[in-house]
Amino acid sequence: MSWLVTGGAGYIGSHVTHALRDAGMEPVVIDDLSSGHASFVPDGVPFVEATILDQDTVTATLREHEVVGVVHLAGFKYAGVSVSRPLHTYEQNITGTARLLQAMTDTGVQAMVFSSSAATFGTPDVELVTEETPTHPESPYGETKLAGEWLIRDVGRVTGLRHTSLRYFNVVGSGSPELYDTSPHNLFPLIFDALVEGRTPHINGTDYPTPDGTCVRDYVHVADLAHSHVIAAQRLLAGDDLAHVYNLGSGDGVSVRQIMDAVRDATGIDFEPEVQGRRPGDPARIVASDELAARDLDWKMRHDLHDMVQSAWDARRQAATPA
Repeated sequence: MSWLVTGGAGYIGSHVTHALRDAGMEPVVIDDLSSGHASFVPDGVPFVEATILDQDTVTATLREHEVVGVVHLAGFKYAGVSVSRPLHTYEQNITGTARLLQAMTDTGVQAMVFSSSAATFGTPDVELVTEETPTHPESPYGETKLAGEWLIRDVGRVTGLRHTSLRYFNVVGSGSPELYDTSPHNLFPLIFDALVEGRTPHINGTDYPTPDGTCVRDYVHVADLAHSHVIAAQRLLAGDDLAHVYNLGSGDGVSVRQIMDAVRDATGIDFEPEVQGRRPGDPARIVASDELAARDLDWKMRHDLHDMVQSAWDARRQAATPA
């Protein structure tokens, strides 16, 4: 018996794959390597290079490896880019999920953990986001993640599929030096790139109604995130009832200024971030409640901000060091 990890060669997916392997759950990875890396897949873990749009290959993989559950992370995840590529985003995230669900139905696979997103909320007008906060996605990416939740729910009603969707905000850090965030759009890689290239990172707005005037956001360590994916998978396999949606958040958040200070400490590079004007639409504070996930998924912040930044920087440096 094994678990299929779609997108298991990506940044988050590879951490989930490692965590499943360490838990003895025999992961199998399928990934088209559009943003993932084959080197991120652990030695000995079966790897199928394919897109989830290829339903025949997905079906064959489920059968060959006697898959009992799926952790579904594959998809096009760049919210900003999705605005200019809506057709691509919908094909990857909705059509791909539909074909995966059909393959699961055809092979009798009855458990799914879905990697959703806080982008489903859009810009909430509350300081602490809960699972009951209304969803108002503001990008094709957020729309497809919300529609993916609905699609999985509707299939579950018909087939008995046991499932849950995990929504999270900003995932950072590294659980292993060989795994790192290579996204060209995420904050930590952007800051590190600027410092390595001799540029100065910048802050957008320092006049928000927050303790230090900069925006407060929710950052969670990728290893903590992977752990709760494993717990969710184990509980679904055991037949336990889980909520349809969980937020994986910090409960308090950190400010952009705090991140810059932590980067200065971790890297040893002395810099003062350049202050630019506010970006339109940026709320002062968005932080998710962690109570429900703490109750059901053994969710907690095992890594603090220093751990997040230090581990990410160490992995970035190792990646840049010639073998």
